[in-house]
Amino acid sequence: MTADAFVPVGFDPPTSLVTDQFRLEPLGPQHNEADHAAWMSSIEHIRSTPGYPDGNWPPRSGMTLEENLADLRRHADDFARGVGFTFTVLDPNDDDVIGCVYLYPSASEDWDVTVQSWVRADRSGLDRPLADAVAQWVATDWPWERLDRCGR
Repeated sequence: MTADAFVPVGFDPPTSLVTDQFRLEPLGPQHNEADHAAWMSSIEHIRSTPGYPDGNWPPRSGMTLEENLADLRRHADDFARGVGFTFTVLDPNDDDVIGCVYLYPSASEDWDVTVQSWVRADRSGLDRPLADAVAQWVATDWPWERLDRCGR
């Protein structure tokens, strides 16, 4: 891995994590309506979740579906280019969007990756299990050693 590369050349990023409580798959435009509904229903819960300290996301006033679609396309492009990896969190029983996970380069030299996640307010009991499962997954299946779990 070069000093400026987020993942090693040729690294094939995992595309799923499955537990009894949730399933992760890469976030993309196909999730637009369900993703939009999930975070729009839980703005204050997400803003109070560890890892969202600047108070800028999600915007209190929300976004239009078109703005959300542009955001999902950006995340999908980041994934394809290997510069960041965003996953939608799905209910394993009905594939309903219940949250999101972000794996992006850390702004601090102390960490290799910043790991952020959120779940809908009505699934708040999954906040910690999701964060813990993702941290374990990153530690075992991804190329980074120093994970910033954003206080989790």
